[in-house]
Amino acid sequence: MRGTDERTGALFSYVDLEARVPAGHPLRAIRSVVNEALAAMAGDLSALYSGLGRPSIAPEKLLRAMLLQAFYSIRSERQLMERLEFDLLFRWFVGLGIDDAVWDHSTFSKNRDRLLAGDVAARFLSAVLAQPRVKRLLSSEHFSVDGTLIQAWASMKSFRPTEGSGPDEPPPGGRNAEADFRGEKRSNATHTSTTDPDAKLYRKGPGMGAKLAFLGHALMENRSGLIVDACLTKVCGHAERVAALAMIEPHADRPRPITLGADRGYDAADFVNELRSMNVRPHVAQNLTRRLGSSAIDGRTTRHPGYAASQRIRKRIEEGFGWMKAVAGLDRPKLRGVDRVGWAFTFAAAYNLVRLPKLLAAPA
Repeated sequence: MRGTDERTGALFSYVDLEARVPAGHPLRAIRSVVNEALAAMAGDLSALYSGLGRPSIAPEKLLRAMLLQAFYSIRSERQLMERLEFDLLFRWFVGLGIDDAVWDHSTFSKNRDRLLAGDVAARFLSAVLAQPRVKRLLSSEHFSVDGTLIQAWASMKSFRPTEGSGPDEPPPGGRNAEADFRGEKRSNATHTSTTDPDAKLYRKGPGMGAKLAFLGHALMENRSGLIVDACLTKVCGHAERVAALAMIEPHADRPRPITLGADRGYDAADFVNELRSMNVRPHVAQNLTRRLGSSAIDGRTTRHPGYAASQRIRKRIEEGFGWMKAVAGLDRPKLRGVDRVGWAFTFAAAYNLVRLPKLLAAPA
């Protein structure tokens, strides 16, 4: 018998949101890990709020909603609120009931800024990795490090001469007038972005155009390929090596030596010697194309089988950078300032959560 194309509504619905989410949905495993991490952070989150006034949006719900924004490549808070309005899966993950009202996008942004002011992203990453079922997946001996360019939310037209370094006349023609930089010398020493003063001009490689950008840095353990530390800095020639030393130092405090894999950009004598003084074996790719001098990595390091293994595995860190930029929106985050962009970069280490369901389901 042919069914009728008529919408039949009911006054009440007796099906719970929990029953509408399939048992094997990957967000179930992710939500379990996230809830355990947020429970461990309860004291840190409470310290961000006053005991007086009207109750705000629960920080746990804010963070779960921001995770969904990263997982599903949602561009803005307005679109996120629209999705929460009709998507039952989103409501279940965040913790909203089917009849609960969704927040206004401006209210959500105001409450989110409170989390941006605190060191919540780094604590959330640590809380996830500290769970016993996650900790058993991590290596404590073998690591890899790398950096990536994060383009700033600022136009090249905003890169203007600083006070006293040259003419600073507003371009004619209105708000977004034409600009011709041909023949004009511009550098970080004489120019500053009026939109984001923390952003600096940076060229990723020879023959490539310079952009206003930051540098993101990540430390990965080599057993499961999970990011164990992340930070963002202003651009400079030594930023990657300085950040690498700062991130590996807490893991080097042990009697047995550990290894650190890196690409040839880290092949510098000062960096290699500093690693060795910290009891870290520098599994750094040899830079054999340099014009002056030779590689700081010699046969004492390259003759070991572990060196070849580190060189093979270290490239997996690019998978995390690729997910952050292509999915989580870090190709050009809509935030300004090294602190706020750094918060978003560290929070984008939620890449770990995407991989954890399969890793936790695999046999030990």
